[in-house]
Amino acid sequence: MPSTKPLVLASLLAVVLPGTAFAQAAWPAAKPITLIVPYSAGGSVDYNARLVATKLGERLKQSVVIENVTGAGGAIGVAKAVNAAADGYTLVAGPDSAIAIGKLINPAAFKFDPLKDLAPVGMLNTAPMVLVARPGLPVQSYADLVKLAKASPGKYNYATSGVGTVLQLAMELLKEKSGIYVTHIPYRGGAQIATDVIGNQVDLAMLVSTSAIAHVTGGRLKALGVTGGQRLQSLPQVPAFSEMPGLKDYSMVSWTGIFAPVATPAATVKRLNEELNAVLKDPEVRAKMQEQGALPGSGSAEDLGKFVQAEYVRNQKIVQAANIKE
Repeated sequence: MPSTKPLVLASLLAVVLPGTAFAQAAWPAAKPITLIVPYSAGGSVDYNARLVATKLGERLKQSVVIENVTGAGGAIGVAKAVNAAADGYTLVAGPDSAIAIGKLINPAAFKFDPLKDLAPVGMLNTAPMVLVARPGLPVQSYADLVKLAKASPGKYNYATSGVGTVLQLAMELLKEKSGIYVTHIPYRGGAQIATDVIGNQVDLAMLVSTSAIAHVTGGRLKALGVTGGQRLQSLPQVPAFSEMPGLKDYSMVSWTGIFAPVATPAATVKRLNEELNAVLKDPEVRAKMQEQGALPGSGSAEDLGKFVQAEYVRNQKIVQAANIKE
């Protein structure tokens, strides 16, 4: 079983580089900064990473280049960042599944430990998930679904974009707390899921808000609940699960953080955190993220480290309880 020791923040304890080069207005232009995205181009992680990279480059007066490194559920891209030089020129947009879930269900793909081998820089964004139902399913609320599922255990199913995703964990935790059993149907990616639910081929799906909002507002899918701690501004009529009986403490989000190799100097991490937070306050950046139902991140590197550790501990309990395996 992987270690659950607190996320190592060695970079925050490192000695400041002589000459304090990184405290200058411009980032030293020895080479471009590479921001690794461990998924293919075109997805939400890639979109938000590119959005921030452009503004970050402007602030640092330095080129920030996106490199898509795919494979093994994000493990290959994150591993490239782990093994990179800890000089401030390599970062990774680390999503929840690759940072705080993957090693729990597929340790063979994670020869490294994200909790020990990466230095948190700052939260990029978070996004709640939405449980949606097919048009023909005879439910109008989550309470209706619970009654239906309890009357016919195992008859109904739900789709996610894969085994061990935060989407699956969010639904498995709901199932545990509600005492229902619906069968998981893992897809290889999320593009086809909404189409199949809309077509009544799958009963339910747990979707990231960025994928669900347009279909719900367009009347193609029925939204039964939001996984975050509060309702979405774009779906004010859809209750958060935490409002429902027996689910008061329920809250899960999809998230992406920015990380660096663990030995990256403290001064470098601090500067990157400050500039990232400044970018995420930019009205244009905030508007574009919020259009997708995502919330721009904030906080210190230490805040991200504590958050990831708590996510890992919570996820470990869900994985063990639901016996989730790759």
